[in-house]
Amino acid sequence: MKHLIISAHPNPQSFNRALVEEVIKATRQAGGETVVRDLYTLDFNPVLSWRELNASMEGIVPAEIKFEQKLITEADLITFIYPLWWMGFPAILKGYLDRVLSYGFAYQNENNISVGLLGNKKIQQFITMGNSIEKYQQLGFDKALKSCLVDGLFNFCGITDIQHDIFGNIHLLDETDRQTILISVFEKTFKNLTALLSFESGN
Repeated sequence: MKHLIISAHPNPQSFNRALVEEVIKATRQAGGETVVRDLYTLDFNPVLSWRELNASMEGIVPAEIKFEQKLITEADLITFIYPLWWMGFPAILKGYLDRVLSYGFAYQNENNISVGLLGNKKIQQFITMGNSIEKYQQLGFDKALKSCLVDGLFNFCGITDIQHDIFGNIHLLDETDRQTILISVFEKTFKNLTALLSFESGN
């Protein structure tokens, strides 16, 4: 059981990092193997050049991107952990997705229709933000985020088994709030992994 964790926060002491550690802990307890890709620590280049984009349409992909694609291919569960910035991904994560979810790997065209190629993948996302969940719900932003960052992007790649949690008022949390979130993240990760293990053992 391989669990790929992709995180994107520039502060190694952030609450996002605590979430990563909790996900790792849950994976170990479930008997899985974790691969962590901390994009800032990796100094991942998020810029998709015109040359790379054109080359990817011909199946020519840089070695470092092939490596990331290999990790995705091998993963039974993929977890994204990141802060919501300006209603979207941090730039380094957006660039990661731009480059890694390339033509021929994540999708292809068949009879002028785009077809997703990653339909067997399961994803969970843990997203932090400074604003309150209630305010985003009142404005309908929570639905917009689900449509764009969750379903819209990954459904295009064929992935439909997606869960996401948004944790608001992240800078106002007291220790009790933090622990409640960490427990929730641990339990959800453990549940998803054990469900995958049960499915595999039943086949």
